[in-house]
Amino acid sequence: MRKLIKFELRKILTKRLMLIAIAAVILLSILLGVSISQSMYAFDGTSNEGTGQTAISIDKSIVAKYKGVLTDEKVQQMMADFKPKSDLHGMNAVYLYQNAMQSAVFARFSDINGDWNGLSVADVFENEKIKVGYVNGWLCTSQNMAKVSIVLSLVIILMIAPVFSGEYDGVDNIILTSKYGKTKCGTAKVMASLLATLLVTAFVVITNIMIAFMIYGGDGLDCSILFGPLAFTEGYIPFNITCGTLLKYQVLLAFTSAASVTGITLILSAACKNQMVAYVASVAIYLLPIMMPIAETDLLFKLIVLMPFYHSQYISIMSVEQMGNGMLYAVWAIPVAIILITFGFAVSCRVFAKHQVS
Repeated sequence: MRKLIKFELRKILTKRLMLIAIAAVILLSILLGVSISQSMYAFDGTSNEGTGQTAISIDKSIVAKYKGVLTDEKVQQMMADFKPKSDLHGMNAVYLYQNAMQSAVFARFSDINGDWNGLSVADVFENEKIKVGYVNGWLCTSQNMAKVSIVLSLVIILMIAPVFSGEYDGVDNIILTSKYGKTKCGTAKVMASLLATLLVTAFVVITNIMIAFMIYGGDGLDCSILFGPLAFTEGYIPFNITCGTLLKYQVLLAFTSAASVTGITLILSAACKNQMVAYVASVAIYLLPIMMPIAETDLLFKLIVLMPFYHSQYISIMSVEQMGNGMLYAVWAIPVAIILITFGFAVSCRVFAKHQVS
């Protein structure tokens, strides 16, 4: 059995198209990480101004003045330090961007002119304890990983679609008439598919995390995602979790997405006699949830976000609710992934075994 799994795993991972696709995902990860970091801008209000790594250094030096638990006193100090020194010419100060910390405090505590809007920390965050730190880099990394995860899912579908359907060009006659063709062969294909999926996902996830650490360092992992720049104030995760916790959930969802997609694709690979049909059908099912006009307030939305696309997209499933034990609703992606891969294993092996050979 071990030899069969190794054989199938080698067959899946050594295809030229597969190697090119994996290399493309890694290249995308590098390009996104570098381009986002290079587009960053920061100005400390005096003479220090820059983009790229210079901006990151400026942002970190500014954060160092205010790091720790956010208090009303710190808010007042930030508002005084970042108060616009020139006429905004009618521009709303909330949308002013000088650096990540200034954008974070203005988005929540500034009026149109850049003066304090009268809100306290408790008014904005209720009873939450907000730890301030350099979170901009990790929040941008999180958004990059969502894009990479969606592309990775499409690559996994491309990788798994031919596992069974690729044998229906005549090779099935040899496999299904052999001694273990209808038993061990199907099991080996499924095991190799899942192993290949997990290996590729781990490789991509580790690469993205390494890129982030190389660019931003480890600063801010223990700080709240709620006190980020303006870009992360609306439509983002509304719970007081740290960047480190966000990263852990996202890694978990990358694997549940990969496993879920594998389960679905295995069924279609066994059912379809053509590799392209299996691929197109799998992609269609993967993308189907975003085509459904269901409001986030609808009870059905809680079920829709458990589909693999929303594991990759991560924001919607992580924004549903925070349960009493402190965990987010996103943990339900784990049993969903287990069910889909188990169902995919059982159905694909059965369909392949019952395939009629000519």
